[in-house]
Amino acid sequence: MAVLGVDGWRGQWVGALLDGRSVRLQVLADAAAVLAVPGVEVVAIDMPIGLSEDGVRACDVTARNLLRPSGAASSVFPAPVRAVLAAADYAEARELSRAAAHGRAPSAQTFMLAAAIRDLDDVLGDPPTGRVVEVHPELAFRRGLGGVTDRKGTARGSVQRLRALRAVMDVEDALAGAPAGVPLVDALDACAAAWSARRLAEGTAECVGDGTTDSRGRPMRICW
Repeated sequence: MAVLGVDGWRGQWVGALLDGRSVRLQVLADAAAVLAVPGVEVVAIDMPIGLSEDGVRACDVTARNLLRPSGAASSVFPAPVRAVLAAADYAEARELSRAAAHGRAPSAQTFMLAAAIRDLDDVLGDPPTGRVVEVHPELAFRRGLGGVTDRKGTARGSVQRLRALRAVMDVEDALAGAPAGVPLVDALDACAAAWSARRLAEGTAECVGDGTTDSRGRPMRICW
């Protein structure tokens, strides 16, 4: 049962193809390339999929609350409203969001994700494919795999994530064979997303959200 975990990276995507304990890291140019990876049952991607038209998603609020006790709530960026995808720049994004979301404007960090969200939104199709699911690596590490208490990118946090992943996949082999230039944090997040993808394929994943879908029929939920 091959599954794919995906994390955004510098206008591209880092993919972790997991089959049994074997995992292989690869760089994928765009969302179309992500969906074109052959032989994959589930694609778990760390990027908003279902987008609200006029407000905050319930899944973002719940995910932040779940991560708050561990100090990782800020790792969940509130997803932008759908109108932001049409913005040409940050100023227009703020204007469109305020008009649609009762005065709420996206942060600069959130707007930096807009191009990747739009790329993914364009290729998911209508109706959307059910095999592509939104996940969040920090929920996987802190609420699923366990043993992670420190921030990613720190020495302690990196070792904790490696130890957590080592229990479920051959992560060191994947890192040793990673494409040149892929940062450790993105590689580990992609591997955590792959672990979530396998749980989705097996029917054992946990998800948060209020059961609603967006205007294109995509669930507004986050899984791990």
